[in-house]
Amino acid sequence: MPETPSQAPTLSDPAIQAAREAVEAQREAVKQYPGKAPAFARALNTLANALREAGDVPGSEAAYREALELGDSLQLPADLIADTRTSLATLLDFTGREADSLPYYEEAISNHEALGGENLEVAAQLRNNLAMTYKSMGKYALAEQHYLRALETLENKRGRQSESVACVFNNLGSLYYAAGFPDQAKEMFEDGLSIRRKVLGEQHRDVAQSLCNLATACHELKDNEAAQQHFESSIAILESQLPDEANSYEAVGMDYVAMLDSIGETAKAEAFQKRIDKALAAV
Repeated sequence: MPETPSQAPTLSDPAIQAAREAVEAQREAVKQYPGKAPAFARALNTLANALREAGDVPGSEAAYREALELGDSLQLPADLIADTRTSLATLLDFTGREADSLPYYEEAISNHEALGGENLEVAAQLRNNLAMTYKSMGKYALAEQHYLRALETLENKRGRQSESVACVFNNLGSLYYAAGFPDQAKEMFEDGLSIRRKVLGEQHRDVAQSLCNLATACHELKDNEAAQQHFESSIAILESQLPDEANSYEAVGMDYVAMLDSIGETAKAEAFQKRIDKALAAV
């Protein structure tokens, strides 16, 4: 499954007020000294970040946009513009305005790639985000294009044996599965699983996730024996990490029980349901 961002802690009102005061101070300074524009833009970004973390999405968006508009009239460092576009793209994307986020993702990717160096990895991660957005919109060809570009960059920068590469393989597998290509999905899930086993170890929760995804692809391909093996391996890993992985354990367990029911393994489905219920009750 694609990764999603976690909720940041809410900042206090005094912190936001301090950020507003800094913006106004820099606004006045730049009127007298246009060379102060970078400091003004950074103050706007600080305010935007604070408002975003406090849940004020309109206020955050307005501050990011003002910083970008400032860059249209006054010279700002390229990395500052890239970071501001990145922040605005993710804000729009993660608050349900995926279509509005697309041009900002595209521009931010171009900005980071032009900067080169470590920014290439940032661009690759943004391509991963953009691909997820295109997938959610049903634009599978565009999603594939960005996943493959992200994969190429990350393999070049970090090598094949890295969790970031495994994550993109996982997301590619999910894309191919959604698009109706279970053979390609299975191949991507296998590649991601292989990397995660080497990088994270056999008992990691992300290995369990990859096993579950692979099981689903195998079931779609009518290889139910392999699907059962992968599901059971995934469940065993998550079961060993209860109570921390209770939610994932329940979700994977329910998927497995549903699959067993669908192929007529009723007795086995009932047995696994009892096992899952017992383990969760103990938690």
